[in-house]
Amino acid sequence: MHLVCITGPPAVGKMTVGRAVCDLTGYRLFHNHLSIEPLLGIFEFGTPSFQRLNGLIRREVIAEALTADLPGLVFTVAVDLDHPGDRTGLRELVAPVERAGAPVDVVELYAPQPVRLAREGRPDRMDHKRSKRDVDWARAHVVDLESRARFSTDPARDGGALLPGHRHLRMDNAHDDARATAERVVAELGLPRR
Repeated sequence: MHLVCITGPPAVGKMTVGRAVCDLTGYRLFHNHLSIEPLLGIFEFGTPSFQRLNGLIRREVIAEALTADLPGLVFTVAVDLDHPGDRTGLRELVAPVERAGAPVDVVELYAPQPVRLAREGRPDRMDHKRSKRDVDWARAHVVDLESRARFSTDPARDGGALLPGHRHLRMDNAHDDARATAERVVAELGLPRR
């Protein structure tokens, strides 16, 4: 199974580009809100219980995707690059794939904050992310998160790799053409087409 991790800040288009990559390849999409939304009905975002269960769900789904013999899985995640726990958590998520000798690639999307704030409230986000339906809150949440976290790499500072030893594509996603971004991902990573 090929694991493609799409990372980047909130509202950069991880789920939308991930869906387009899956449409082109037949891979399956596990976007980060598939584990977040069910837990929000019980636990506050970021609490220890939320974090533990969110990590558990993600690890189990990725590990099970290996045993289910899926051709590929696209997983989306926002990683705070200045929080060692986030980097460690990502390494733990990909560890079963690495142990199986399967490929892991990282696609990092970036776009300016004003572009991303304008995306809050779009139907696709509201359909798949119940917690984003209060658009004013969602925009304020993006600004708040980014005041205390860093979700985009700086090639000079970070060496250009979120997961050393794995390919890392860094792509501008400020435009609104997810299909074009997905086409580039498929081409640059050499992913199989349907």
